[in-house]
Amino acid sequence: MSSQRLLAFGLRFYVVVFFVYLFLPLLIMAAATFNDSRFPTVTPWDGTTLRWFGELAADGGMWQALGNSAIVAVGVLCLAVPIGIATALFLNTVSSRAKPFLYALILSPLLTPGVIIGISTLIFWRQFGVSGGIFLTVLGQATFIAAYVMLMVTARLQRFDRTMERAALDLGASQWQMFRRILLPYLKPAIYSAGVIAFLQSFENYNTTLFVVGYDTTLTVYIASKVRTGLTPAVNALGLILILVTVVLAIAYEVKRRREEAARSVKGV
Repeated sequence: MSSQRLLAFGLRFYVVVFFVYLFLPLLIMAAATFNDSRFPTVTPWDGTTLRWFGELAADGGMWQALGNSAIVAVGVLCLAVPIGIATALFLNTVSSRAKPFLYALILSPLLTPGVIIGISTLIFWRQFGVSGGIFLTVLGQATFIAAYVMLMVTARLQRFDRTMERAALDLGASQWQMFRRILLPYLKPAIYSAGVIAFLQSFENYNTTLFVVGYDTTLTVYIASKVRTGLTPAVNALGLILILVTVVLAIAYEVKRRREEAARSVKGV
């Protein structure tokens, strides 16, 4: 019993330390939003204020950068998710010795430094007269973010019962009907998760974006430039707003999921 109690205590202690490590920086960042100091810090505390939210509202450059980041993330989402799904479906049908090589080839952008991807993307597309900007940023980010989507969809496909696919085809369904009515509903959880990952990976990307964004500054590039010229707690205010939006969306999703589970259980009864 003593060893079990020690193990349980160690597990609880680890969980507490993990969550403190995870959330303490966010709490400090949020607290710095209300400090009257012109630097984003909580020590020394110069007084409580809300003026940094006003500074944030007046910072047109930051809002423009935020909008560019959102546009790029949506573009990457629309491009990387279909490519990742198609790649996962293709690899799922390959049964030859070439599959490990193709798998490694597709995953190679994840192992390539973002700086190299950004520079190579810029040099390649300049040969066709395409200069840096939002369009090129979407292309550069999608080259490696599609691999994340492929991994998540492939993991879901490995648990798929292929007999359902063959049964649908034997009953006269076309390949498109089988995909739309059987395979796609099965893959939806992985596709939704991959879409969220793709959006967030694009939104926070810096290394690749820096070389291909041109004059259309994204949020990460804008904040990096502000670090060199003088960062204010207005950035903390934006971070606090993004955290609150994320928490609200997560709570709304969880409430919706539980209501759907309750509705299904009632129908089952």
